[in-house]
This record gives sequence, structure tokens and C-alpha cells, in this order.
Amino acid sequence: MRGEPSCPKCGGRVRAPGLFADSWQCDLHGTVHPLQPVLPPSVEALGVVVHRTQVPVWMPWPLPVGWLFTGVACAGDDRSGGRATAVACSGPGPLGGMGELILVAEELGVGLGARYAGIDAPDPGPYMDVEKPPQAKVLAAGRPTPLWHVSGGPVDRAVFAGEALGMWLWAVAWPEQSGLLMYEELVLTDLRDAGAEVDLVPCGALSPRLIQP
Repeated sequence: MRGEPSCPKCGGRVRAPGLFADSWQCDLHGTVHPLQPVLPPSVEALGVVVHRTQVPVWMPWPLPVGWLFTGVACAGDDRSGGRATAVACSGPGPLGGMGELILVAEELGVGLGARYAGIDAPDPGPYMDVEKPPQAKVLAAGRPTPLWHVSGGPVDRAVFAGEALGMWLWAVAWPEQSGLLMYEELVLTDLRDAGAEVDLVPCGALSPRLIQP
């Protein structure tokens, strides 16, 4: 299932560093941290990303009842390490049917979270009203973490964002009603700190949302 690296902001082709540039380049977005091919859900795939990344790898842990880990992606290269991670989970939606959740941790300007959110900016700041109280809260790495609703995206999803461990934390849920999960004070674990517990993560089928939001 190996493929080519792509732009984290638009999914387009990228050019590797070479004679004329010492960084990965997208024709539309210029210098980017390349999004590596999405990895199908497995404990081994999580291990690859956990050992490569410089940013958190967030997962609800314990997972909500009936939910499964359904894929992981990482933006960055072997030289810089991972600068953004995306973890997908799927399971019964709060109001029935199937729900999907993608959690993204990223450095400023990477743009992966915005791509899943469907907004036209690399970071959520312009689309968040932080003057108002946060709409949701999670416990991220043991710390209460406020999340604000992110406006401006497609109506088929609910998007929240905030800051955790000095990085952007995005939560994107499909369908929009599945955003109700974020009001249940989810406990998020950075899998870099999970140790042997990672071996217990239940895996499902690969989420197509990871590949095409």
C-alpha cells in the first residue's frame, strides 16, 4: 500500500529536495512537510509513526465502547521527523449509525488538520472565537484542554481545535452529529507515552477519510 508523499494541505504531488531546493515543494503551497502514505491500522503502523514523530500521537484511550483504531498518517520526512500526525477511529455514533473521528496534532503552519477540517487556511485561529468559552474539553496527556468550534468548513463534519503540549490539536468528526463525542470529556493519550499498552489497541478497517477527507 506504499504510495508517494503528498502535500499535507491539498493532497497534491510534491517534489523531493534536490538541486534547486533543500525542502519538499508543492506547486500550490511552496515548502511543505510531506504527508507520507497513509498506513493501514495495525499495532506495527502505530509503532512506525510513534518512533518517527516529533509531535504527539493522540488517541482516545480507552476508546469509546465499540470504537476501533482505523488508520494513521504522518507529515514530515526522515530528516525532520514527523511534524504532524493524524489518527483515525471509527465506531457507533452517539445518535446511531457509524461515526468517525480524526485527531490531528501538528506544528504551526503544517496544514494537515485544516485539510481534514475542510477550511482554507493552514491553522484554525481565524475560524475560532476564543473570546467565547470553549465548546468542548478533553483531558490530553492528563491536562484539561479546551477546544473551540472551528467554523467555515463543510456541513458534513464537526470540527474543534485547541492547543495541547505546545501543538495544535484538531478533532474532526463525521457525520456532524458525531461531534457530540467531544462533549463527553474524552481522555486523550499521547501514544508516545503509552508503552506496552499500544499492543492492546483494537484495529478495524482503514478509514477512507484519512486518504480523502
